[in-house]
This record gives sequence, C-alpha cells and structure tokens, in this order.
Amino acid sequence: MYIHDLTEWPSFYWDENRLKPLLAEVNRLQRQLFDDLSHSFFDEIGSSLRDEAALEMLTQEVVKTSDIEGEKLNSDQVRSSIAIKLGTNIGGLRFAQGQPNRNIDGIVNVVLDATHRWKEPRTPERLYAWHASLFPSGLNDFGKITIGQWRDGPMQVVSSPFNKHRVHFEAPESNRLHEEMEKFITWFEASDSLHPVLKAGIAHLYFVTIHPFDDGNGRIARAIADLAMARADGVDQRFYSMSAQIKSDQKQYYIILEKSQKGTLDISEWLEWFLDCLCRSFQWAQSALQAVIRKARVLRRMEKLQLNERQQKIILKFLNGEFGERLNATKYKNSASCSADTANRDLKQLEKFELLERMGQTKSTAYSIKDILRE
Repeated sequence: MYIHDLTEWPSFYWDENRLKPLLAEVNRLQRQLFDDLSHSFFDEIGSSLRDEAALEMLTQEVVKTSDIEGEKLNSDQVRSSIAIKLGTNIGGLRFAQGQPNRNIDGIVNVVLDATHRWKEPRTPERLYAWHASLFPSGLNDFGKITIGQWRDGPMQVVSSPFNKHRVHFEAPESNRLHEEMEKFITWFEASDSLHPVLKAGIAHLYFVTIHPFDDGNGRIARAIADLAMARADGVDQRFYSMSAQIKSDQKQYYIILEKSQKGTLDISEWLEWFLDCLCRSFQWAQSALQAVIRKARVLRRMEKLQLNERQQKIILKFLNGEFGERLNATKYKNSASCSADTANRDLKQLEKFELLERMGQTKSTAYSIKDILRE
C-alpha cells in the first residue's frame, strides 16, 4: 500500500527527538554560511565575484537537477542562459556560443523563478507554467504529453519501460489530483510553526508522491524545495545546491524515496536523509566560497604585479578550473601557444611572485594556486 492510499493521508508525522541533532546542525551551518556572506565575504570579494559565485551555484543546481533525471546539459550553455536572464556580465568565465537551447532555457526559468520569486505565492497556474517551461515542445522522450495541466491518466514510476519493468511507485488516480493539489498548495502557503527547513523536506516528498504531471515531477519537486529553502534563507541569491548533493547520493535518494512512499506516514527517515543532504550542501558551499575568496586575493595581487599577457591569461584560466588542481609546463605551453622554455620561465616567475607554488622537484613538476593570506 502506498501512503497516499492511507486514511490518514496526508497527515505526516516524525520523531522530533530523532531529528533534533541534525536540525541543530543545519541551523548552525546555515547561520555560519550566511554570516560569512553578510560580512567578510562580501567585503573582501566585491560584487563581481559575488555574482560569479551565485551564477556558478545556480549553474550547478540546473545541471544536477537535470542529471538526476538522466538529462545531460552543457554547463556553458546553462551558465550563459542564467547570465542572460539575470543580466549578469562576468568576464573570465566560459560562455557558450550559438543559438539558445529551449530545453535549457526552460529548466533555467523554473529554477530562477523558484529561487528569485520566493516571496510570491505558489498557485496551480505557477506550477503549470513551470511544467510548460520544462517541455516547450509538448514532448518528452516517449512522445506527446499533457502540458500545463494535471495529468489525466495513470502514473507509474518503473525501472525501465523496456527491460525489467519493475514498478517502484504508483501515483494517485488522476480524478484525485485537483483535490490533492488544492490541499498541497494550501498546506504549503499556510503560516504555521513548522520549521521552514522541515517544510522544504516534506514538500519535496509530498509533491513527488502526488506526482500530478505526466513528466518532470522530480525536477518540479526539487524546485518546490528550493523555493521553500529560499523562504527559509530570506535572500534572492543562491550559494548552495541541494541537487548537487542529491546527485552525489542518487542511489540512496531513490531508495529512501521509494521506502518513504510505502508503509506508514512516519517520515522520520526521509527527513533525516533530507537534513543530512542539506548539511552536506552547506559544507560544500563553504568550500566553494573559500575558493572564490582565494580567487579574489589572487586577482588583487595580480593587479599589483607586472605580468605579461600570457601569464595573465593562464592564471585566469587556472582560477576558472580549466587545468584542474595542477598546472605544469606542458599545459602552459599548449594553452599559451609558446615554447617549453618560455612556459618554464613564466612559471618560475609566477612562483617568485607567490601566485603559484611548486608541487614537485622532478620532471613532473607541477604548480598549484598559492593560498594568499588576506592583504
């Protein structure tokens, strides 16, 4: 029996004592992240790098929420779409060339609407618009689907429509959807004492269990959770990505989701998993922000040095991740289109300027970006 068939549905409950330690850790990490963002981080990096950090985090969110569903998006195209829609002009980043991609623009619209218009109420019409954005052609991988309205047929989640055909979940019948979604939206928009982070976790499970659309329910469920988290954060810019962490634990995500949709309405285990995932999102964000601070310090030092055009170009590429964690003479030579002697001479000078530090002493000598203390 699925939980939506229970008489008590949708009266979810959970063990508050079991969740207390994780909820306290979420609160601590959330407070630490936004304290940093409100003070030293913004003061040190400036608005340009702040916008770059937010752009990269939104790019991660769009790419990963699609990747969870098996749809591989080009990061440069996603980044370009977001930057255009936000009116962001950031030099030194890779942007895609050519015609815009309607499918990419669609999921970007959904994520931006959820994270930037979090103060606005969520209505059926808003969800219809999200769904229509995800499927601009009115088609998915298997053919024509109903767009911009609740589905009008049965819905099963299966392992594969062609091979093992294992049914993992069967959603409520379509004749229940109008009432179910009315209840869901009323619950979501209600002012109550429920911790906003718990509301985000419950909303994710609640919506994806109703499964009101022909396709795209997972992406919309994660966008709804993002909207709830934006309300919890109280800011327009996004500096962490839940979808990136869900993707990193995708197998367990589907296991706990399927388990939670069967049995009882005790969702303690689901919320425990959701809170743990959120903790990892905040921790990853802290690391990402430290990388942005490191970039700001390197750029500030570069302004004080007389670097040649090759050196400036290579350092910017290194900071933007084009060489990974290590830069050697071969990578430098190929990227700068110079001789090996010139590459080695430039690298030694960058080491002397304390922009790079050596990672070895043999033929395999490589360099990393040097950690610069705040100046």
